[in-house]
Amino acid sequence: MADPGNIIRGHKANLANPHTSEESKERSRQVLEELEAGESGMGEPTFQRSPTEKDPENVARGLKAAVSNPRVSQEAKERDKQRLQELEED
Repeated sequence: MADPGNIIRGHKANLANPHTSEESKERSRQVLEELEAGESGMGEPTFQRSPTEKDPENVARGLKAAVSNPRVSQEAKERDKQRLQELEED
């Protein structure tokens, strides 16, 4: 199943692309409106995440990367390990 986030990004990119037709842009507008209204037709509920809300899985991946990065200070690694443990407890 396609990731709804990827679908949204693709349609937003289409709207910003000066080389796509107006017909294509109109279709993208319709799809985005349907997704915002929860009528995706994709067999799964759509969700709205606020622009400031971060995906916990992405945060965890970033913390794991920082912990294993040799260029990150030991102090930062310890702090990131603690945050990662807190995320895993939730």
